[in-house]
Amino acid sequence: MLEDNRGGRIGSPSGDAVAASLRGFGPLGTLAFLVILALGPVLEPLGAILVLAWVRRSRTPWREIGYVRPRSWTGTLAVGIGFGVAFKFLMKAIVMPLLGADPINPAYHYLAGNQAALPGMVFEMIVGAGFGEETVFRGFLFQRLGKLFGPGAGAKAAIVLLTAAWFGMIHYPVQRLAGAEQAAITGLVFGTIFARTGRIWMPMVAHAAFDLTALGIIYWDLETKVAHLIFR
Repeated sequence: MLEDNRGGRIGSPSGDAVAASLRGFGPLGTLAFLVILALGPVLEPLGAILVLAWVRRSRTPWREIGYVRPRSWTGTLAVGIGFGVAFKFLMKAIVMPLLGADPINPAYHYLAGNQAALPGMVFEMIVGAGFGEETVFRGFLFQRLGKLFGPGAGAKAAIVLLTAAWFGMIHYPVQRLAGAEQAAITGLVFGTIFARTGRIWMPMVAHAAFDLTALGIIYWDLETKVAHLIFR
């Protein structure tokens, strides 16, 4: 044990074999990585909860997964919400029509006018997607892959591409090609923001706002109108 300048003891992370194993890529660290990677997309937000448990038990600094106090919570919320809403309209009205996507999202069209389904979907989009997916796909995966690839610009670009591709792939079974394409693009955007800032709160808020905007467009049956705002 070490002592600080006030005589208080400071625990040495190097003395905790389990923590060191979890931070590494031996059997225990690899198993933790694979479990979180497998459960994160399937049981949201369990994956994110496992990430937080991993951070705590492995004694990984919270800043390494982007959990850094923002300079302004109000500013972060405002920028995240504004960006998320604008980004969704950009995707729905311009990007997805250019990719040839159907204006109607068949996987979630049952939500149109479906008031009973709203509470569960709002929870899923804020907690499951905003908190859960960002913690796993940006915070955790960037930290783990960063340890493997290094801190360079090329390594960060590769991590952005890899995580975006995986993010797109996990959306394919339910949302098919259009959903996978949209998820991959959002993964590129949110991943780039996280790679540049090292802070997760703005992408987390933006992700939730993006999905809630999508929910509103579907619920009020505006998908075709928004998709045809520019391209008829």
